[in-house]
Amino acid sequence: MEFGRELAEKALNRALNLGALFAVVRFHANKYELITIDNGFLRQYSYTVAKGMGVEVYTSSGRGYAYTSDLRWESIDKTIERSISIARAASSKNLNVVFEEEAKKIYFKTPVKKDPLSIDPNEKIKLLMDLNKLSLSRAEIASGITNMGIEIDHKLVASSDGGLAESSITGVGISHMAVGKVGISSERVYDSESFIGGYEHIEKYDWEGFISELSKLAVEASKAKTPSPGTYVAVLDNEVIGLFIHEAFGHASEGDLVRSGSSILSGRLGEKIGSEQVTIVDEGLVDGGYPVPFDDECTPKKKTIVVENGVLKKYLTSRIVAAFLNSELTGNARAMNFTYDPIVRQTNFYMEPGDFSLEELFEDVDYGIYLRGRGAMGGQVDPSMGTFTFHVGPSYILRRGELIELVRGVVVSGNILDVLKNVDAVAKDLKIRTSVFGGCGKEGQLVRVGDGGPHIKVRKIIVGGE
Repeated sequence: MEFGRELAEKALNRALNLGALFAVVRFHANKYELITIDNGFLRQYSYTVAKGMGVEVYTSSGRGYAYTSDLRWESIDKTIERSISIARAASSKNLNVVFEEEAKKIYFKTPVKKDPLSIDPNEKIKLLMDLNKLSLSRAEIASGITNMGIEIDHKLVASSDGGLAESSITGVGISHMAVGKVGISSERVYDSESFIGGYEHIEKYDWEGFISELSKLAVEASKAKTPSPGTYVAVLDNEVIGLFIHEAFGHASEGDLVRSGSSILSGRLGEKIGSEQVTIVDEGLVDGGYPVPFDDECTPKKKTIVVENGVLKKYLTSRIVAAFLNSELTGNARAMNFTYDPIVRQTNFYMEPGDFSLEELFEDVDYGIYLRGRGAMGGQVDPSMGTFTFHVGPSYILRRGELIELVRGVVVSGNILDVLKNVDAVAKDLKIRTSVFGGCGKEGQLVRVGDGGPHIKVRKIIVGGE
C-alpha cells in the first residue's frame, strides 16, 4: 500500500478509537545514491531505499511510539496498537504537550528539471572519473577521492488536531578530498558543494574549477607552517562562523538540553550573551540551506530568533519540551527516519548579516588571523560549558589588513559566549550551506541541516597549531 493522506487519516482515527488523546503519524521514504572514485578507480556505487511509518500517541497514562516498514494495513494497525500499549505502560506523570493554535496544511516540493536518479550511471561515473583524474594530474597530489551524492526524500506527517504536511526534497552534490604531498610533508583538504534540486545543478556548476582550486590549496597547505599559539584578533569566514554557531551554540539552544540542565544557556532567557552585533536564527526555508517546512510532529517550522542584538530570546522546542519550558512551539522536533523518535534538532542555524564590507573587517587588523572553513576537520564541544575545540581549514596570517602567509593545522578553542561577546563587526555577505554527504549528529541520529552566516571579526580568540 502506498502512503497518502487517506491512509494517514485512517491511521489517526484508529489511534483515537483505541484511546489516544492525541496522535501523530509519519510516513517516510528515502532514496540515496552514492558513487565514489578513489585514485582513478570506481570504489563504490550504492543505492539504498528506506520506507516506512511511525505513530506517536499520547494517552492519559503517557506517550508511546512504534514503527513499521510494512505498509499493509494489517501491519499499520498492529503498530498503532503497539504504540498505545507502550503509552499505557509508560505511566508518565504530568506529561503535557503544546498544540498549535490553528492546524496547518503544508505542501512543499523542490523544483527539479532533471531527475538525478534517471541519469545514465555511466555518465555520472565518467564525470567523477574525469574530475578525479584532474586532481591527480598535479604532480604534488598524492591521493584524491571524489564522490557524488543524490538524495530524494519524501515525507508525510499528519496530526489528530487537523495538521497535515507533505514534502518532497531532492538534493545533489559532489565532494572531493585531495592530499597534497611536498617532500615529507602532506596535507589533506576536503570540500563539497551540494544543491537542493535536480541534476541540472550538477551540469551547470564549474566542477573543474572546484577540483583545481581544492587541489591547489592542498599542495600549498602542505608547504605551509603552523601558526604560533596565542590570542589573536580574527576574521572568521562564512563556513567557520557556521561551524561555531551550529556546533558550539546551536546545540546549547536546543530545549531538551536546556530542560535537562545540560546547556550553558539554561535559565538565561533575556540575558545579554553576545555583543549587539550578534543576531542568530533558526529557519526552515532559506537560500542555500536544507528545506525543513515542518517538523516530525506536524508543527510548521517558524523563523525562530534565538539571539537578537546579543540578547537570548528563545530556545528550540518540541511539543513536550515547549510544555516543560512554558514556551511556544518552534517546529524543531526532527527524526532521522521513521525508526527513530523525534528529538529537538536545529534546521538552518545561522548568524544574520550586518552592515560591514569584508574589506572593512580586514583593514583595521594590525596583526591577526583569517580563519577559513574550507578543509575544516571538525572538533569537540561541550554544550553544558559552552567550550569548543575546532580544527579549521588552511588559514591566513593578517598583517595591516593584508593576507601575508598561509598556515595549516589551525586549531581554535575557547568558550562560545566569550567569542560572541567579542564580535565587533559583522559583514553583509550572508552565506548558508548544506550537504548531501552528512549532517548533524545527536543521540545516534543524523539529520540534514544548514549553517552559515556572514564574515565576522572578533577582538580575541585562542589559536594553536598541530
